[in-house]
Amino acid sequence: MAKIAVIGTGYVGLTTGACFAHLGHEVICADIDADKVAMLQRGEIPIVERDLDRFVKEGLSSGNLSFVVGAIEASKASEFHYLCVPTPQGEDGAADLSYLERAAAEIAECLPTGSVVVNKSTVPVGSTGIVARVLGRSDVAVVSNPEFLREGTALDDFLNPDRVVIGCSNQEAAIRVAALYSKVRAPIMVTDPISAETIKYASNAFLASKLSFVNAIANVCEAVGADVNDVVLGMGYDKRIGKEFLHPGPGWGGSCFPKDTIALAKIAEDHGYEFTFLNEVLRVNEEQFERTAQKVLDVLGHDPAGRRIGCWGLTFKAGTDDLRQSPAIEVLKRVSAAGVQIKAYDPAVKGPVAELPDVEVVSDAYEAIEGAEVLVVLTEWDEFRWMDFDRVAELMEGRNIVDGRNLLERTQLIRRGFTYRGLGR
Repeated sequence: MAKIAVIGTGYVGLTTGACFAHLGHEVICADIDADKVAMLQRGEIPIVERDLDRFVKEGLSSGNLSFVVGAIEASKASEFHYLCVPTPQGEDGAADLSYLERAAAEIAECLPTGSVVVNKSTVPVGSTGIVARVLGRSDVAVVSNPEFLREGTALDDFLNPDRVVIGCSNQEAAIRVAALYSKVRAPIMVTDPISAETIKYASNAFLASKLSFVNAIANVCEAVGADVNDVVLGMGYDKRIGKEFLHPGPGWGGSCFPKDTIALAKIAEDHGYEFTFLNEVLRVNEEQFERTAQKVLDVLGHDPAGRRIGCWGLTFKAGTDDLRQSPAIEVLKRVSAAGVQIKAYDPAVKGPVAELPDVEVVSDAYEAIEGAEVLVVLTEWDEFRWMDFDRVAELMEGRNIVDGRNLLERTQLIRRGFTYRGLGR
């Protein structure tokens, strides 16, 4: 088993460290935040992710997982060094590599001879070469090993992946990284670093495109009178299309898809190719935010100011507490701008949301809809399916539901006297 340093304990770093420890490797995770490190040393997890707390406690108990302050402390005695630092979107749409470059510079001198530095963060094409230049170490190999983790199922995605992609011009280093996954049953693809980096961006951009497509199809279904649920079911049986990512919603978001789609379009532009297809995918997504918000405003009528709605769901998807680029927030921004009073509930969100200063976040789903004229569902938390809708009807001022996820059982709601508006139905 190998000694692995993981630099950065964000979503990707913490999952990577916990899973490698679960596979039997000796893992040291480093972060610059001393309070966060102390919390992790106690087995306390700062994010919502299924089973992550159990894996961290298991790693701490076995001795395979530890947490330290500072990258040098983690890297000085390790063989592999996973860079899992943020690569936020810059003002021009390109990924900001400053965190990556600083992490590489910090560990450059302490790396043992023969070490392998691995880019796990989502980085622009050519970043493996940038890290190699920053390190300035001919005795250290740099490898691209992109992550394909979905929030809410990240541990299962790491341990049961569709594929493991390794990009490196040094065959020996690539084989050594591949050996870290010897207990994982998945195809291992070894390619050059630039191709590996492109695979990550292309994968996320394709999935975003699929989501924009199904949202556009939902709009077509509304126009012609088709039922999008049946349409996507019929499409999904085609093995060339598949059933995944064919669920209409209020738009797509999260920490990866928007950033990576914009970044790929910028990478293409920087290399002389205008990726008009991706730009249209992004435009359709913005349009979906507007259309979903307008559904709510249409119910309220020509003068929505001062009217009250209740919202269920704030995170960008169920199973996480991540609010980054959340479609729910984008929709509520637009509704709030019309002067509508909003109370919102999400099982993973406690307290106010900075991007929604005029929205009251409450701790109970029923409290959110008390006195509301409209209930709008914007995140697909399973608990919303099983609410007591007789009680909901009693608490609400009106009986209007805008289901931005097609989550609820339409027939039962109509039978209870609700007016139901979904997507593409």
